[in-house]
Amino acid sequence: MRAQFLLFDGFDALDVVAPYEILCAGSGFSGPGTALDVALVSVDGPRTVASGTPGISLTATAALDPSAPGYVVVPGAAGPIDGDPDEGVETIPVLLARFAAGAAPLLRRALADPEVTVATVCGGSLALAMAGLIEGRYANTHIQGFGMLEAAGVNAVRARVVDDGDLISAGGVTSGLDLGLYLLERDFGPRVAHAVEELFEYERRGTTWKNTGHKG
Repeated sequence: MRAQFLLFDGFDALDVVAPYEILCAGSGFSGPGTALDVALVSVDGPRTVASGTPGISLTATAALDPSAPGYVVVPGAAGPIDGDPDEGVETIPVLLARFAAGAAPLLRRALADPEVTVATVCGGSLALAMAGLIEGRYANTHIQGFGMLEAAGVNAVRARVVDDGDLISAGGVTSGLDLGLYLLERDFGPRVAHAVEELFEYERRGTTWKNTGHKG
């Protein structure tokens, strides 16, 4: 399996680094023949990608392969919420919309592939929604983008992690840790997830929501 973290100009660094480290650690505990190949990718192929946090860039080593079995992890963006784009202000919605326009064809292929799970952190789900890829699906995002997610026709759920089958979404930036641990537990078992929790000295927060069971 391959875990591809999709970088774009203005991405939020912690959205990437937190689940990246979790999945890398989980790969070391998962046993022979089940290790994850964790990679940084972009739509354009190998390049240095500047995050929205000043002074932090990461290097994509390959182009996104939407047919590679495993995960495609889509981060959100970092920057101001409000501002006038005509005055050169690169707001988070502007960054996400620009990314969504270029990445939509590849992400559509990834979502259509039964061997691929698309996972999002923070505003990553908003990018998918802006591209019209998850209308009618269940997803979460940062609390500040919740209204935008609903306006795009997504069934927005306020939970730490939302599991909608081949679409797994997490809330605000720190929930990337919980996303990574949930993926490990779901696909590699609770012993692997617990081992990584102990290594990171971090206990998962909140509830992973699924559209199953009865309402309380």
